[in-house]
Amino acid sequence: MTQQEYNSEIEFIFNRFPSYQTVGKVAYKPGIETMQALDEMLGHPHRRFRSIHVAGTNGKGSTSHMLAAALQKRYKVGLYTSPHLVDFRERIKVDGKMVPQEFVYGFLKEYKKRFVELGASFFEITTALAFAYFAAQGVDVAVIECGLGGRLDSTNIITPVLSIITNIGLDHCEHLGFSLPEIAGEKAGIIKAGIPVVIGEKGCREVEDVFREKAARVGAPLLFAEEEALKGEDLSGRLYKVLAEADMDLKGACQQKNIKTVCTALGVLDGEFDVEGVEENICRAAAITGLRGRWETLSKRPLVVCDTGHNSHGFKVLGPQIASQAAQVKGSFHMVFGVVADKDLDSIVEFLPREAHYHFVKARGSRALPAEVLAERMVSYGFRGEAVNGSIGEFLGRLVPGNGTGIAGEEDFIFIGGSTFVVAEAIEYFG
Repeated sequence: MTQQEYNSEIEFIFNRFPSYQTVGKVAYKPGIETMQALDEMLGHPHRRFRSIHVAGTNGKGSTSHMLAAALQKRYKVGLYTSPHLVDFRERIKVDGKMVPQEFVYGFLKEYKKRFVELGASFFEITTALAFAYFAAQGVDVAVIECGLGGRLDSTNIITPVLSIITNIGLDHCEHLGFSLPEIAGEKAGIIKAGIPVVIGEKGCREVEDVFREKAARVGAPLLFAEEEALKGEDLSGRLYKVLAEADMDLKGACQQKNIKTVCTALGVLDGEFDVEGVEENICRAAAITGLRGRWETLSKRPLVVCDTGHNSHGFKVLGPQIASQAAQVKGSFHMVFGVVADKDLDSIVEFLPREAHYHFVKARGSRALPAEVLAERMVSYGFRGEAVNGSIGEFLGRLVPGNGTGIAGEEDFIFIGGSTFVVAEAIEYFG
């Protein structure tokens, strides 16, 4: 296999089976029938390892990576997440290492014809690839993150040892519902008979009731992390006491909520796995698993931070943290900001800092909102800034070229975000 041959196969699935990450809702394919057919074709690989299933509006990526890091202390661990930032293979890892190009190439070559015949989606193909790789690698356990929703998500063919729902917010409403209880109902679709479920955040009473009703109906033990992690006397509480004060490489205010979820989950898993003494691994979760883009510092002079938060539920936590960081620097405050066209901007703007100077950008891909359109809308909301011409990388080269020659000074603070795609291009630029 040459690099060109590998690239050709990757380009084929991206072009023939467009991903939600790239083209948005036209790629969304609800239902698990095709996934079940793929699973049968492959000999049901997910049955050859234990799994943990993670859903939720926000925090499921960080939660999944922390759990994987914790379990890597003593086990061989698979990790399946989405979307990727730079390399497609980021989605599928074993013990923090990405699936090799050779395995991806061989899998796609062998089953490409069948994918076409079944009309499989990009996410179904990727999920099948992940399950096949984890089985081939003989992992002890895999942490499986839902792609979108839960009930009709391709990953929902698994029977895990634990289900986790981090939280519920208004996002992807055209697919999941336009109210929090409706969205909760879709996420609750991963709750299975007799399988414990951890809820990261209760949310409103109506959302809590959805979870309680579903868990009671199928006989699933139900735990709320906001309560369990604060009890103190069991493993969950002991872990949380340590981690709440620890210096973690996964930064951001939202991680305090995710830690409660992780600690509660590990308390449940204690009967299934040996999870004593995993605190150090959780503190180093980003390094161990290769997770990027969560309040990540890309430069120190000027201070450049990026974060993949991209909806109102995420910016409700992220916005104050950005403003707090800006208040600590001596220089100016810049926001490099871009969104996808289908994002509910109205629900986000109330949480964005208004004291910043905004540079409105358009990421690569058809989903991104043009910078001029974004600038017009944001200015109408009362924000100040201008649309950026050219690529994000080109603009960052003008904003922070170094040696004090850029638009930004060395004492300035620059936040980059609004979209996973914007963060991906920033990471590519800074390396």
